[in-house]
Amino acid sequence: MEYIKQSFSFEVKEPTVLSFGKFDGLHRGHELLMEYMAEKKREREGLKAVVFTFDIPPRGQVQNEKAQVLTTNQEKVKLFESVGIDYLIECPFTKDVMCMEPEGFIEKIVTSLNVKFMVVGTDFRFGHKRRGDYQMLQDYAGQYGYEVKVVDKMQADGRDISSTFIREEISKGNMEKANQLLGYSFFVDGTVLHGKKLGKAVLGVPTINLLPPEGKLLPPFGVYVTITEFQGKKYPGITNVGCKPTIEGEHPVGVETHLFDVSEDMYGAKVRVSFLSRVRGERKFDSLEALKFQMGQDILYGKNYFGANCLAWEAGLGLHG
Repeated sequence: MEYIKQSFSFEVKEPTVLSFGKFDGLHRGHELLMEYMAEKKREREGLKAVVFTFDIPPRGQVQNEKAQVLTTNQEKVKLFESVGIDYLIECPFTKDVMCMEPEGFIEKIVTSLNVKFMVVGTDFRFGHKRRGDYQMLQDYAGQYGYEVKVVDKMQADGRDISSTFIREEISKGNMEKANQLLGYSFFVDGTVLHGKKLGKAVLGVPTINLLPPEGKLLPPFGVYVTITEFQGKKYPGITNVGCKPTIEGEHPVGVETHLFDVSEDMYGAKVRVSFLSRVRGERKFDSLEALKFQMGQDILYGKNYFGANCLAWEAGLGLHG
């Protein structure tokens, strides 16, 4: 996959099928869009699949919000690679782009990307003051020579599946529900850091530590059943998200994972930690001995979880691997 970013000067010479959107999470609500693109590629030899998105969520720019995302830009790249996208265009959301009239946006996209087919959801909006919609795309289709496929929103529990819906569930610690909506397990990618080795030296429980990417949404502080992927292998374990309130001193928000019966050296390695289920909330213990005892209980809970959910474990990270 070719990844084009930090520029509004992009070009694809091959004929393309295109989809637009924020695609935060690339969740089940996006499945029909991806399936349509794959179908068109099968039907027409030489057709390339293009996804056009922005380098930050547009609402964060417009409303000056600090957006927390389900997937960082780098995580998003890996997801799109896994579903067969040929070009990912991550356009900078500058003031000029934000103020572009929708008609001009259509002309720019269609001519620069040689668009023959488009696939969008019914809620898709673009251009200055969000004046553009799927109906405008249909109105200009004859003029520019492309076809438009409009996909209805997929629903769960009588509600549209959306990034907002999923963020709400993650923010409540409802990982099973969030994962159901995503179509895979919510994850954090990162590099294993050299910590203070308190887990192994003080508590007798070795851990690996990640510093979550800036802007990444995290579940509520606490302990979770997780799967960690390292060099193509998947390891069950438990993960604490939080600031280590029992340990003296100030600690940044971290993702600290104990892998069951694993002794591999992962320092400096890229890993993915996927969250399956919430065990308990984070709390401050009266002593390190009390914390050590609770960690033993958490580990037992995690091992029992995988014993009872072996099929879920074997399924690993789900749809996007």
